[in-house]
Amino acid sequence: MNDRNRPTETPDRPEAAERAGRNRRTALMASAGVAGMVALSFASVPLYDLFCRVTGFGGTTQQAEAAPDQVLDRQVTVRFDASTNQNLPWRFRPSQQPMEVNVGETHLAFYRADNLAEADTFGTATFNVTPLKAGQYFVKIDCFCFTEQKLAPGEGVDMPVTFFVDPAIAEDPNLDDVNTITLSYTFFPMKDREREQVSALDSPSGAD
Repeated sequence: MNDRNRPTETPDRPEAAERAGRNRRTALMASAGVAGMVALSFASVPLYDLFCRVTGFGGTTQQAEAAPDQVLDRQVTVRFDASTNQNLPWRFRPSQQPMEVNVGETHLAFYRADNLAEADTFGTATFNVTPLKAGQYFVKIDCFCFTEQKLAPGEGVDMPVTFFVDPAIAEDPNLDDVNTITLSYTFFPMKDREREQVSALDSPSGAD
């Protein structure tokens, strides 16, 4: 057989297999890294909550010390949702029915929490709004979610939240279709270590 009729040689199979193996390992390492970061985010609820408050991640709401000067004719329906982690022996629910609010107008809503345990318990609330894109325009002036909550055995409390929808929402065409915003809270148990972490983060820089 002359050279012209010889079959074309195939690539070296061991080399191709090794390259494919490296690609698979790289993909697995990347996936593991992402999963690890997510796991670390949720390992400490207070730290994850702090991260969301700073970055606005996942529909996290904003915070202000005062209401805006402008109130618009545009109205939005605000709904209220509540849930409790299974490890926290609380009954937690919204006391508030859906509210029709004018953009820029301050409103007060209430949630209710009851401690079903026979001991003091501590809880901390994570929060967000849906649709997620509305989070940057939903602003709280005061909220039970800003601090840890302690309930004595059998104690029940009404928990207020003061909020408004930022008038800047009217300037964002991406929010033109938003007529309803749902404010959601989930209470988690707060352990001593987590309370120490939050206290350290909230302390002024350089404090003893």
